[in-house]
Amino acid sequence: MTSLPPIPDELWAEMAEIGPRWGSDTGGNVRRMIEAFSKVLKNAPKAGVSVTRDIAYGPHPRQQFDIFSPHDSSDKPRPVLLFVHGGAFVEGHRNRSDEIYANVLYYFARHGIVGINIGYRLADDTSYPGASQDIASVVDWVKSHATDWRIDPARIYLMGHSAGGAHTASYAYDQRLHGAKGHGLAGLIIVSGRVRADNLAENPNARKVEAYYGPDAAKFDDYSPVSHVDANSVRTFIALAEFENPLIDLYCLELAHRLAVAKRRAPPVYWLKRHNHTSSIAHFNTAETALGEAILGFIAEG
Repeated sequence: MTSLPPIPDELWAEMAEIGPRWGSDTGGNVRRMIEAFSKVLKNAPKAGVSVTRDIAYGPHPRQQFDIFSPHDSSDKPRPVLLFVHGGAFVEGHRNRSDEIYANVLYYFARHGIVGINIGYRLADDTSYPGASQDIASVVDWVKSHATDWRIDPARIYLMGHSAGGAHTASYAYDQRLHGAKGHGLAGLIIVSGRVRADNLAENPNARKVEAYYGPDAAKFDDYSPVSHVDANSVRTFIALAEFENPLIDLYCLELAHRLAVAKRRAPPVYWLKRHNHTSSIAHFNTAETALGEAILGFIAEG
């Protein structure tokens, strides 16, 4: 059996060196981490998982997803995890590299969970709430095709990273984006998610936020997922890195606080020491398994 590749000491050293100044060059640092972790993940285990690629759920080229199916002999329906990548609203791809973000779905599929790697329209082709509407379409597709893929439609989990966290949380919390039957989710997992829209000077991606949400900051609070949390909001797991894109850690903690106040109980929150905004997701399917195990526990409790 292939063992999980460790994060090399030299990569940890690079992460420690750029972490405290992550926000000074977010784009460049993201690219460095994608390149470095893609090399590590080439040795990550992929056996026991079948991948069906480029399934269309709409007419746009980005309205496609890949399904990662675990090999097992049981006929019992399995939970499914739908993953939504980031990219500051204007860029990114579900296959950012040959390894990322497939690493996330391989990890969960190896643990018996069907994985779906979702593509969606970016800001050059849609504006708020278009990306969240794309997610709604995939949730509907999963419900309609659950039997075909041995999926339990009562155990649909949605996971988003960075801008993907904004899109997933908008879908999960904002009832205006739900169909008559509701969001249909068993749980939401936010990893380093920009769950509040802003165009503040502190945000190096402010213009990219405007590209999707528009330039009128007076509308941002209503557009922000954190504004739509209530006592009935879906179960949520939140993870954030020690070194985040500016303000993302604040907004993840704001989400945790609002959920705690609304539900009178704090949600699970995981802080990734030594990690940055990109490694928080790129490390899945390496030997660093603590976050993955915590999320598996969250799913098992659902």
